[in-house]
Amino acid sequence: MSTTYTEELMSVITSRTSIRNYNANEQISIEELQEILSITTQAPSAWNLQHWHFTVFHSEEAKKQLLPIAYNQNQIVESSAVIAILGDLKANKNTDSVYEPLVEAGYMTSEIKETLAKQINGAYTDEGFARDAAFSNASLAAMQFMLTAKAKGFDTCAIGGFNKEQFVKEFNVSERYVPVMLITIGKAQKAAHKSNRLDLQQVSTWL
Repeated sequence: MSTTYTEELMSVITSRTSIRNYNANEQISIEELQEILSITTQAPSAWNLQHWHFTVFHSEEAKKQLLPIAYNQNQIVESSAVIAILGDLKANKNTDSVYEPLVEAGYMTSEIKETLAKQINGAYTDEGFARDAAFSNASLAAMQFMLTAKAKGFDTCAIGGFNKEQFVKEFNVSERYVPVMLITIGKAQKAAHKSNRLDLQQVSTWL
């Protein structure tokens, strides 16, 4: 019996684990990374503003530069690459780029675009909203990246433990962006350690 689309998708989701030990001899090409990241950009986002930016550490030199900032975790240099997921604090500046092509193609009126732009810019007068939106929407892209990588035969691990202030300084990150997480990608050297999931009843409220 052939595997159905649903079965394949469920297999990707349920087989994804956090891998911390990579085969350092395994490589990932720039083309493979670009394909995975291109699919990643299909993630949903509020107002379709696409609140993410990716800093790609592909060379050995770049990963070594990142290593002390990530508290010398070996997976940084053993992995094939590391992707820093950054959230866009000024995603409202994407409004014209996102909506103007729709207006030009006749899919949206200029009046609707202007209404949306006012809503968006109004929301972004609140710095707290902008920061929350940067983290939540960039995190959607991060999950899409990890699932796409798994579907392509690669393993990943999301890392929150790194010096974000030092990261910004070392890599000249614009004040527009905030570091959200690092994601290592490569081929597992050994399986992930066993983990447990809380029962659904512990993590849900039904009304």
